[in-house]
Parts: sequence; structure tokens; C-alpha cells
Amino acid sequence: MKYTDMISPDNAAMVLIDFQPAMWQGVESHQRVEVFQNVQVLAKTAKLFKLPTVLSTVAKDSFSGPFMPEVTDLFPGQQIVDRTSINSWVDASFRKAIEATKRKKIVLAGLWTEACVMFPSLDLLKNGYEVYIPFDACGDVSKEAHERAAQRLVQAGAVPMTSLQVCFELQQDWARGETYEGVMNILRAHTPYGIQVRFSKWALGEHASEGGKH
Repeated sequence: MKYTDMISPDNAAMVLIDFQPAMWQGVESHQRVEVFQNVQVLAKTAKLFKLPTVLSTVAKDSFSGPFMPEVTDLFPGQQIVDRTSINSWVDASFRKAIEATKRKKIVLAGLWTEACVMFPSLDLLKNGYEVYIPFDACGDVSKEAHERAAQRLVQAGAVPMTSLQVCFELQQDWARGETYEGVMNILRAHTPYGIQVRFSKWALGEHASEGGKH
């Protein structure tokens, strides 16, 4: 049943883990800018659709550095769970933050896929949660490391997604006017499609009207 149930603003929570300088330095599975854009798609989507959101870092002060401000600035005043554990689920504060969302569908992304994404995802699954992983917002030290982790997670029951799929699945209908412009702003800022939207507006809108004056 969980494989056909869709996520919605009423049933899902967002969890973003370890998007920190030291972790970014190890990412070789993707172009970093791709993951960098996609995690912002997820964060802005969570804010737009008012998903309960959990942010977590590992060894922030001693080694890994702060969570990327492009995400944390979207959630001013929110407490970020800092851990010593590779597996977030081991940390009592992290578990408490997950429980506080009161959601069973968890959209989770992080750095790196083979550890900081996989370990808590396996524990979440064991504890009765449904885990949805937008793998294009995760990264690892190699393509193989990322792909093997993704395969293991899917075998374990995690649902593979992409970042835009998360956004579109929450929107569902372009007639939902209260979030339409927010989704379009996400597309404009972080996707190739957004470039086309900008171009089309220029070519068919203001520029076209100016051309008609001559």
C-alpha cells in the first residue's frame, strides 16, 4: 500500500542531514552544484507546503562546520540537532525531533548516501516509518558508493524519488493557487526548466510588446 500512497502536505515530514562543508568536500558521485540546487528545492518545498522539517548536523563545531545557510535561513530560529553519531537515529534528540513531526512518511536526504542517509533510513524503516529518498539531493564519495547505497535502501523498502518529484507530488494540481507561484519560483531559481520559463516570459511578454511598438 505504501508504494501507491502519495506524500501530501498533511502526511509527510522533511529531514535534511549533514549538508555541511566537510561533507560537501567528499562528494564525487554528482556535480556538487546539482546536489546543492536540489537540496534547496527540497528545503523551499518543505517551507512552501509547511512540512514539519528536521535539520541535523554532525560534529558541527569540531569538524564538519555549519549546515548550509541557504537552507537554515529558510527556517529562522529552528533548532538544528547536532550529533556525534554517524547514524542520526542513535541520537536521542534526533529521534525526539522525528517523533515530534507526528508524521509517518519521512522524506529524507543528506550527505553521504552510504552512511548518513542509509543508516537512519534503515532504522526508520525498522521502526514503522515510510522513507522516501530523493536521491538527486544526496551525494557520496563515488558514483558506486551512492548507487550501492541507493540499491540497498530500495531493497530495504525505501521509496526512490527526485527532488522535483517531491515538489510536484505535493502540488498535484496547477489550479492550487496558494502554492502555484511558490512552486514556479522554485523552478525559476533551481532548475533548467526555470531558465526556459524566464526566457519565454521575456520572449513572449515584455520583449514582444516592446517589439510591437516599432
